[in-house]
Amino acid sequence: MADAFADDLVHDLAIERDAFEIRSLFPTPVLRAPVHQPKAFNDALERIILDRAASQSGVALSNAGGWQSNDDFLSWSGAPGAQLVDLVRRLADSVTGMATADGFARGGPAWKINAWANINRAGDINHIHHHPGAFWSAVYWVSMDETAGGGELELCDPRGVLPTMYAPQLSFGLPGCLSAGGSDFIPPRAGVMLMFPAWLRHAVRPHASDQPRISVAFNLCV
Repeated sequence: MADAFADDLVHDLAIERDAFEIRSLFPTPVLRAPVHQPKAFNDALERIILDRAASQSGVALSNAGGWQSNDDFLSWSGAPGAQLVDLVRRLADSVTGMATADGFARGGPAWKINAWANINRAGDINHIHHHPGAFWSAVYWVSMDETAGGGELELCDPRGVLPTMYAPQLSFGLPGCLSAGGSDFIPPRAGVMLMFPAWLRHAVRPHASDQPRISVAFNLCV
């Protein structure tokens, strides 16, 4: 997209294409990874999580309403939970590098992974927060009513409001920069995993359906 945008610019401005470039400095990686799992996998996770919620009171952290488990998901989620944690570990390894005596080496450390389940019902939200003490955070959406809308994951611009302080009506007219100073909103989709840096502030918008929005969240720590 950026290359096509640059092609249009050099054509309109009559400048040399070979000498023109658009750089996005200090990018924030956000990975969206659809998981090729049979529906039975998500159905099993849904039953396990709903059964846990029926027997455990849960905790209140960033969530306003809804149910959130302790971060011991792996201890009670059985084989489907172990498979999901292994998936998030392998995804993190594929996009992480380590500084070694021989230079940069692709791959992650022996991750310490905390995971917890979430159930949001109509009107439930998660306030803006981040996950200190972790390198990557991730969420896997298990089940929700995708036709109802709501429940979007809000990712806040890590630069804060600075880009909009001078003139709120202005925006960077460049690919990937239209939300500068604001937020991006990612709708939940069953079977999709999203991974992002743990320091990135995020929230969950109000859920809009009577069908529960069920997800599993992860922190990957060293």
